[in-house]
Amino acid sequence: MAYVITDACLACGACAAECPVEAISEGDGKYVIDADTCIECGNCANVCPVGAPEPA
Repeated sequence: MAYVITDACLACGACAAECPVEAISEGDGKYVIDADTCIECGNCANVCPVGAPEPA
């Protein structure tokens, strides 16, 4: 199950820098995860200061 980024996102970019498959990109006011590319590694959730990435 791919991760999704909740509205708690601060748009700091920490998650995108840690994604090994570049599935995370800057969206409108928050970052977004491409579900088809996400490999469910959890790196994004581990580095997020507000816990915005969550399993879908």
